[in-house]
Amino acid sequence: MALPVIECFHSNTGAKIYRIPVEVFPEFIGFCYVILDAGVPTLIDTGSSYGNSDHHITQGIVALRTDFGEALDITDIERIIVTHGHIDHFGGVAFMCEQTGGATIGIHELDRRVLNAYEERVIVATKALHVYLERAGVSERLNMKLMEIYGFAKKHVRSVDVDFLLHEDEPLDGMQFYHVPGHCSGQVCIQLGDVLISADHILSHTTPHQAPESITQYTGLGHYLESLEKTKHIDGIRLALGGHEEPIYDLYARIEDIEASHRRKLQRVIDIVESSEEPVTISDISKKMYPDVSGYHILLALEEVGAHVEYLYNRGYLAVCNLDEVEREDNPALRYGIA
Repeated sequence: MALPVIECFHSNTGAKIYRIPVEVFPEFIGFCYVILDAGVPTLIDTGSSYGNSDHHITQGIVALRTDFGEALDITDIERIIVTHGHIDHFGGVAFMCEQTGGATIGIHELDRRVLNAYEERVIVATKALHVYLERAGVSERLNMKLMEIYGFAKKHVRSVDVDFLLHEDEPLDGMQFYHVPGHCSGQVCIQLGDVLISADHILSHTTPHQAPESITQYTGLGHYLESLEKTKHIDGIRLALGGHEEPIYDLYARIEDIEASHRRKLQRVIDIVESSEEPVTISDISKKMYPDVSGYHILLALEEVGAHVEYLYNRGYLAVCNLDEVEREDNPALRYGIA
């Protein structure tokens, strides 16, 4: 597929921020960023290492020299920062560490073990997802199919050492980090003066995907909405650059749009539960909210609905109605009604 062009953005701190497009999965574009004039040359995120991802990122860095006149070779990159522990952002870390000749690697502590104990995290996360899908009321056959899809793109990644951690109270060469959990446990935004690299915390068009905290701690809609509120109070942001999609020129209005989207989804869940003749599972709700999804998008829909159901249940809007079954069986589907 044709990639978007590489673009250069300037912070009022004097830093240059190059946005490099990468096909992280088939027909799905992500962005990596090369930061210059903010300490040592720094790469933000590394693509997935799947398909053409590695080629796109290395060619993008070459283009900074050939097309933009930067005196930069890939071996000049001394630091890699990973915004969060999702494979389309960290899958290429091992490859890029080799290409750069040993750049140091940093990530938030809540995602550290995604990098340095990857195999462990995959096993634990896979088990948690399987249990969640059972509890969501997904059939055994579909559960197994979704688990196969989930694991397919994770087999090519290997663990790497983490050299430093990202802390809010420890700026680094003019970069200020904000921990904004929700979409991912260790999700960070990076501020360079009037520019915010928002990664997948805030995107220009899509409402970033949510999954329930019952699968992974520090995710979940509650954490995400709190993180949006936190981001509102970062003053003076002129431009936000996401991990996907277009630049955001009004960050604060975009936050309001995302909040409104989640309010609509929460109300939609309540309406479905309220109008159902019998208590419903997360799977039942998902089929009504997202009737036309297929493949991997079925899993994304089940997680998105689960995050909203979890939020409503934790705040007393929904109740589990099959307590006898829950008490009697190991892991039955939870059936919800209005509290």
